[in-house]
Amino acid sequence: MPDIRFEEELRGLQLEGLKWTVKHAYQGSHYYRMKFDEAGVKPQDISSPDDLSKLPFTVADDLREGYPFPLRSVPFERIVRIHASSGTTGKRKVFCYTQKDIDDWADMFARCYEMAGLTQEDRVQIAVGYGVWTAGVGFQLGCEKFGALVIPAGPGNLDMQCQFLEDFQSTVLCCTASMGLLMAEEIERRGLRDRINLSKIIYGSERSSDAMRKRIIELSGVEGMFDIPGLTELYGPGTGLECPKHEGIHYWADYYILEILDPETLEPVPEGETGEMVVTTLRKEAAPLIRYRTRDLTRIIPHRCSCGNILPMHDRLLGRSDDMFIFRAVNIYPGQIDHILSGFPEVGSEFQVILDRGADGRDYMTIKVERREEGDPSGDVPLGGRIEEAIKKQVLVSGKVEIVNYSGLPRSERKSKRVFDNR
Repeated sequence: MPDIRFEEELRGLQLEGLKWTVKHAYQGSHYYRMKFDEAGVKPQDISSPDDLSKLPFTVADDLREGYPFPLRSVPFERIVRIHASSGTTGKRKVFCYTQKDIDDWADMFARCYEMAGLTQEDRVQIAVGYGVWTAGVGFQLGCEKFGALVIPAGPGNLDMQCQFLEDFQSTVLCCTASMGLLMAEEIERRGLRDRINLSKIIYGSERSSDAMRKRIIELSGVEGMFDIPGLTELYGPGTGLECPKHEGIHYWADYYILEILDPETLEPVPEGETGEMVVTTLRKEAAPLIRYRTRDLTRIIPHRCSCGNILPMHDRLLGRSDDMFIFRAVNIYPGQIDHILSGFPEVGSEFQVILDRGADGRDYMTIKVERREEGDPSGDVPLGGRIEEAIKKQVLVSGKVEIVNYSGLPRSERKSKRVFDNR
C-alpha cells in the first residue's frame, strides 16, 4: 500500500525545489531568462507541480550553443569544478559545479553504495574513466563519502585490473557493462575465481541485456550486479540505482523531477509506458536543468518495490531516442533487438546490426550474434531461422541472422558499438 504521507511530503519538497530552481535560474542565467521570457512565463507563475508543463524544454543543442559555460546561474567565484561529456557529436557539453553541487552529488552516490548493500569494509575497484568526465571521480567521490576503501584503477589494462582484484582483494568492481563482460571472461580464462574476493559489480553507461548480466555472473561468480544511471548533465552517475530485488532503478526524486514524455508529441505517456526521460533539478546551483530532454528511453515502474524502499523507480534504459534507426520505414531501437536475442539461451549477449543498401536500391539488415560458448555449430541454421522469425514478428521487418563463434565479435573496455549503418 502506498505511503500517502511520504507521497505528500515528496510532492511538497519537489514543489519547493521547483520554485527555487526556476527563480534561481531566471535571476542567474541569461539563457534561462531569455527562454522564459520567450515562453511568457515568470518564476511567480509556478505555484503547483502541474505548472512544470508551462516551462520550456532544454535540449543538447542549447548546451553546445552556450559553450563553454552553458546554463551557468552563479558567479564564477562560486564555481569550484567543471565536468564535460565525451563530445562525440560536436562540442563537449560542459557543466559547472558549486561546492554544494559536489556535496549533493556525493550524498546521492553514497546512497547508491548503501542500496547495493556495501559496508565500510568493502574495497571498491573503480574501472571507469577519470579526467574531465564525471565517471571516475563520481564513483570515487561517493565511495569516500560512504566510507569504503577506494581503488582508483581507471579503465582498461586488464593485467593490472586482474592483479588488483587478486592483490587488493577488491569486493566491488565499478565499470561499464562491456568492461564487466571483458573482466568476467578474463577471470574465467585466468582461473582467478578462487583467488579473488569479488562479490558485486556496479555497472552503467550503456544498456545491457539480461543475457549479458547472466553471462557476467556465470563467469565471475559475483553475487549481484547493479545497474547505475549516469548523465553528465544531471551531476553524473549516482542519481539512482537498481536495488537487490532488481524490480527497477530507484531514482532520487528528492533531487530531481522525472517526466516520461512521448519523444514526438512531448506529452506525458500513459503510466507504465516507455518514453523519453525529461529531468528538472531541484537543488542544482551552478547549472540547473529545467525540463532537459535526456533522449534516454525508459518507463516509470508504477508499483512500490518489494525491497521496502519508498523512493520511486524507473525501468532500466531501453536505449536513446536518437539511437533509433529507420529500416524499410520502420523505427527500430537497438534495445528491441537486444530484448529479442535475450529470449534465446543458445546465443550470447554480444551482437551487431549491419545495415547495407544493395545494388537494387533496397536496404538490407544483417544481425550478427555470438553462439553460446558451449553451443553446437550444427544448430546455427535453424537457430538463425527462429531468431529471424521472432524479429519479423516483433519488429515487423525481415533481416538475416548470422551466428558467429563465441568471442567472434569485438570486446570493448568502454561502450560497445552495436549498429553499423553503411547505407
